[in-house]
Amino acid sequence: MSRAKFVATFAFTFCLLAAGATEGWADWPDNAFPVKTHDFGTVAVAAKTEFRFPVHNPYSKPMHLRTVRRSCGCTTPIIETEYIQPGQTGSILARFNTDTFRGTKGATLTVVVDEPFYSEVRLRVDGYIRSDMVFHPGSIDFGSVSQGESASKTSSIMYAGRSDWKIMDVRSNVPWLVPTSKLVSRTNSRINYEITVAVREDAPTGAFRDEIIVVTNDNKRPNVPLKVSGNIESPLSISPQAIAFGSVKPGEQITKRLVVKGNSDFTIASITCEGWDVSFPESAVAKRVHLIEATFTATDANGPTKSTVEITTGGEQSVTAKAVLTADVREQ
Repeated sequence: MSRAKFVATFAFTFCLLAAGATEGWADWPDNAFPVKTHDFGTVAVAAKTEFRFPVHNPYSKPMHLRTVRRSCGCTTPIIETEYIQPGQTGSILARFNTDTFRGTKGATLTVVVDEPFYSEVRLRVDGYIRSDMVFHPGSIDFGSVSQGESASKTSSIMYAGRSDWKIMDVRSNVPWLVPTSKLVSRTNSRINYEITVAVREDAPTGAFRDEIIVVTNDNKRPNVPLKVSGNIESPLSISPQAIAFGSVKPGEQITKRLVVKGNSDFTIASITCEGWDVSFPESAVAKRVHLIEATFTATDANGPTKSTVEITTGGEQSVTAKAVLTADVREQ
């Protein structure tokens, strides 16, 4: 081993120890980069095809992702979290450029880390971009959808190739996303379909990133994914979401101001919380925002507890919102 190489290796090992690493230097990429390869499978032209590589910082000092080099223009890497704090997880986004490349493609993404020590880690993506099938748009984005309401969006599939080509099925990986397909036109080898994806009323709240699978009668690569994303918003929200009372005696009363917001005017029918009596000034005036001075009275000495505060609106179309209350209820 040359003197320069020995010095570099020694310095690298020393930096690992200084950063508080308990693993050997050869093992650190497995801890920081739990996923180092991804196969996009078969995708259509112009389909929005992305994958996030998680990056975890297991050390006691911040990790800095300096840059990412790519071996092929078919993939665009994006550092989404430049500085990752100790114990936290960031990400690197790999975007497959399906609008400009065709066929079997792959890229090595070399991640350069320069804090808390210098190192390079290689990630790998692969996939097949079929040139005979185009999605327009390349993904379905619902944006914001109110919980309890249904919504639908469409994407067109344009195919040029076999005259007997057809879509056999469209499948979803979650029950509340319902896809359907409809043949729009068939002229010799040019075939157009319309894919409709509906969000059911029972979709859970929160952001989602899923996909539907278009199943064709191709022998080699029958399954083609289409990305579907959006955010299901609750029609009612409580602020704060987490209520902490600390130490409380049974029978002790604590008043807390709650802000309750809705998508339309509403009244409040009830506020309940297991293990607590809750009282609040009633208001017959329907409005979108209520500022409530709610008084909570602990009923039993149960020690450390976590309870759900549930607010229900009045009327036939009543909805509920929930928050979490924590306290240590005991005789003192």
